[in-house]
Amino acid sequence: MRLFAAVLPPAGAVRELAVAADRLRGVPGAEALRWTGRSGWHFTLAFYGEVAEATAAGLTERLTRAAHRTAPFELALRGGGHFGGRALWAGATGDLDGIRLLAARAEAAGRKAGVAMEEHRAYRPHLTLARSRAGADFTPYLAALDGFTGRTWTVRELCLVRSNLPASGTPGERPRYETLAALPLGAGDSAGRTAG
Repeated sequence: MRLFAAVLPPAGAVRELAVAADRLRGVPGAEALRWTGRSGWHFTLAFYGEVAEATAAGLTERLTRAAHRTAPFELALRGGGHFGGRALWAGATGDLDGIRLLAARAEAAGRKAGVAMEEHRAYRPHLTLARSRAGADFTPYLAALDGFTGRTWTVRELCLVRSNLPASGTPGERPRYETLAALPLGAGDSAGRTAG
């Protein structure tokens, strides 16, 4: 099964971002982009790829420990950015050290569980809004996102999510995401932000 660890924004934050995203779809050329559906909006912490069921159980156990060692933290959606001309995303503000720590722990949990992980890269919290196959100029979208700041919420769980890729071949079909485990933050010892 194809798995990743994520922070899922609450419904209120999704509604606020949806208003901004709907405006982005009115930008000339927006119809050429593949827009991520609201149900697919998340902050990926660590991508595990294909994971055997036997390994998934150990991964869940290690993610549970990582979540327990991490204190809840504040986050809000804010502004946007892009990765080359391929992906447009909404950014984050708030306790960015908190989400970076959680991402590092989710990555470490994968390695310790025996998941073959890609090379470590500096974590940048982002929520993908749209992708382009051919490369796009995201300048007008970034200008529209520049003033966007959503409500602040408290991140209280790390989610292990299964990605079900489209199989029908129908144009425009999107992946479906299924939360396999919602693991509470800070439920363990009171050390909270200690390294590890």
